[in-house]
Amino acid sequence: MAREFQRGHKARISDLTAGRDLYVGVQIAGPGLSFDISCFGLDANERLSDDRYFIFFNQPKSPEEAIQQLGPQAGDTDSFRVTLDSVPAAIQKLSFTATIDGAGQMSQVGPGYLRIVAGGEEVARYSFTGSEFSTERAVMLGDFYLKDVWRFAAVGQGFDGGLEALLKNFGGEVAEEEPAPAPAQGATPGFAPPGQAAPAPGFAPPAGAPAPSAPPAPAPPAPQPAPAFGAPQGTAPQGTPPQGTPPPGTPQGTPPQGVQPPAPGTPQMHGAPTIAAPIAPPGQVPPPGQVPPPGQVPPPPPPGQFPGQQPPFGQQPGQAPPPPAPYGQPPAQPYPGQPGQPGQPAPYGQPQPMGGVPQGGGAPGLQAALSKYREAPTGQRWTPQNPRLMRVDLGVGGQPVLARQGTMVLYQGKVDFSYKGAGFRGRIVGNATGQEMQLMRCTGQGQVFLAENAAELHPIELQGDAICVSAENVLAFDESLHHEVRRIEGHGIPGGALFTMQFQGTGTVVVKTEGTPVVLPVTPTTFADSNAIVAWSAGAQVIISSQVRLRRSAYPGHSGETVNLQFRGAPGNFIVVQPYEV
Repeated sequence: MAREFQRGHKARISDLTAGRDLYVGVQIAGPGLSFDISCFGLDANERLSDDRYFIFFNQPKSPEEAIQQLGPQAGDTDSFRVTLDSVPAAIQKLSFTATIDGAGQMSQVGPGYLRIVAGGEEVARYSFTGSEFSTERAVMLGDFYLKDVWRFAAVGQGFDGGLEALLKNFGGEVAEEEPAPAPAQGATPGFAPPGQAAPAPGFAPPAGAPAPSAPPAPAPPAPQPAPAFGAPQGTAPQGTPPQGTPPPGTPQGTPPQGVQPPAPGTPQMHGAPTIAAPIAPPGQVPPPGQVPPPGQVPPPPPPGQFPGQQPPFGQQPGQAPPPPAPYGQPPAQPYPGQPGQPGQPAPYGQPQPMGGVPQGGGAPGLQAALSKYREAPTGQRWTPQNPRLMRVDLGVGGQPVLARQGTMVLYQGKVDFSYKGAGFRGRIVGNATGQEMQLMRCTGQGQVFLAENAAELHPIELQGDAICVSAENVLAFDESLHHEVRRIEGHGIPGGALFTMQFQGTGTVVVKTEGTPVVLPVTPTTFADSNAIVAWSAGAQVIISSQVRLRRSAYPGHSGETVNLQFRGAPGNFIVVQPYEV
């Protein structure tokens, strides 16, 4: 389960994962806003002393490729690959930032996060919302910093300027962009920023795209460039058509703009110790029956897997796959979202696709089987983890929580639990009315998970209004809410009245039910069993309707429905009834 970070929280990377090759994903969005996600490689003085370690859309990797920008992956707005063991000693901090491109401010963004993934498994997440910011145009989301060992800090600090101001703040220089000269016909194209998905340079063009014209004379094939992060190899010498003849389906001509052909003599880098990979979104399965273009001879496939025949990283389904990699080169990895084949484990560090066929060696299917039970982190104060488990984040809102004693099932962070007494008068009233609650007070900075007897839980947020709930159906509520015992008048029953709890103010009360309840309006007069009613709006008029008669009680065979509650009120009033009688 991923560890949830709050602003200002810090931890050693080794406490989160043993991996050193990490995937960092950032999700941030807002209506009408576009964002630039960047990484600054800073020295011991927190200055950008080397501009080559400013990783952004125009410079997607550092010189030794320890930091690489990967673009959108698996639901993330942007993502990076960080190989900590390859980061130079001069770089002491990696700061991940997000800036607004154009007009707008950070208070307009919706819920977002920065997450760390190791070996395909999410190990840490820092969530944020626009309510934490105001007029800022940039935000420093999180840092990897070296203090004896590499550590992670959730920053969440706003910055008034845009990307250029942020660059100057770190000591960098803003260079004016110059238009790149157009390449001559048949010449090697110059550097151009990647398009749309922004793949890292070195990826081969997808099958079906225009390819460089064949050389006029036979020549030995150039060695294949080193494979980029999580991407299959590009076009290989094996299966190449005769010299002087263009590949089938590709016209002769110059290479497309923004695609640089592999340079001869590039050394081949065989697999690193740890391969980090983004978590693949579920449901992306290539259509069956993909056939290589005519003239391309695929190698005999192993049982249940097709190494080297997957489309390049980011290729849309339906495009023809490239030929296999040359002998001695690592096989291409599947593109994100392709489920594993039976009997073929994913490469070390490759993410296990959610909902796909279980892969792995020692514990096959473990992650796939438990992934649907992962914690559902959000930036809200009250978050249902499932219909029977509620999480409250004490750091949001700053108000303590009152919960029924014994309902805490687990907690994270620094949380204090203390007894919450009702006082002498409260105990007397509670004992006399049956509306006494044994409560505990939860304070601190952390998350508390609450449940009781597998009852279904329903958070009800009050904005200055009021609701009536029986004390037996209350699990927890914000201490800011005012609560008191309310009397329901009735005639013809023993005791002459019933009692309930009324909550009023601004905050949330969590109500528990046996089974899924139903909410009904009380504009027409509505009757409900007093043992099945859970809650109702305080504006509804309620009286006790009794059918107790001496003659009916003296003879057997009566219906047993002797005491009901009668509700009526203006439009907008309601009752909540559970399919269970206490």
